[in-house]
Amino acid sequence: MIATLNGENSYNLQQELHKITTKFMQEHGDLALERIDCEEADYQQIQAALTSLPFLVSKKLVVLRRPSTNKQFTEQVEQLLSDIPESTDVILIEPKLDKRLAYYKYLKKQTDYREYPELDLNGMAQWIVAQAKAKDGAISTSDARYLAERVGINQQLLSNDLEKLLLYNPKISRQNIDLLTDEMPQSTIFQLLESAFAGNSKRAIELYQEQRAMKVEPIQIIAMLAWQLNVLAIIKTAGNKSAQEIAKEAKINPYVVTKSQGIARKLSLSELKTLIKDLLEIDTASKRTSIDTDEALQHYILKLAQ
Repeated sequence: MIATLNGENSYNLQQELHKITTKFMQEHGDLALERIDCEEADYQQIQAALTSLPFLVSKKLVVLRRPSTNKQFTEQVEQLLSDIPESTDVILIEPKLDKRLAYYKYLKKQTDYREYPELDLNGMAQWIVAQAKAKDGAISTSDARYLAERVGINQQLLSNDLEKLLLYNPKISRQNIDLLTDEMPQSTIFQLLESAFAGNSKRAIELYQEQRAMKVEPIQIIAMLAWQLNVLAIIKTAGNKSAQEIAKEAKINPYVVTKSQGIARKLSLSELKTLIKDLLEIDTASKRTSIDTDEALQHYILKLAQ
């Protein structure tokens, strides 16, 4: 077996790798597994690992991490993989691949190619529902979406929170999500913007004050607002491209793009430029003068809600 695990969804990719390696070691022993970081190893080390016979075991599994970083490997991959003895299985870990290159096309055609893309909000919700079911629990799709929006898009953190929720009650409710999970600051800043652009200035200010109560400093809030405005600017200038296309080109998680598109539709490009300019002025003034940054940011939020 020669398999390629590709994609930027590191959680799902690592889960699959763990499943394969654990099963292999159960069958052939701990000595049967060999891991090589190709960013550090030279070509001769990689070649020796792939072509040498197993030692003290009947079969071995070689896991190569980012072999595409080794130019000689990519140039000779076809010949090298064809020389691998039947007693050796290989897994190539490639989080990012240039699909224009012959190397990618060869792996896609000639190996057991498995792709793990980042999940958008719908995909994340489906994953949460499936994970809960696999652990003899249950959560509705709407509550799964709420959990993802509240906690953020890090699947490892979501997995940890899901375990906690299931231990508390196998049937997960929104009430228990609020009780047992912490709202990520970035998610709250998005909700702040969403409330402001919906004209709900009271809720937007409440969300700002919640951030401050959690000891999130004004400079951090400025940074998070700037990041959200940058995402909106990318969406506004992307024309009719899909969320997936925007995410891929801008290297942003599709979930973030999908979530931000609703706000982007409410703004003109000139309005967005003004908002970015005003926030920059607050940031600059906070570093050069003695302005009350808290007060300035709250005035900024009220302006968003007008």
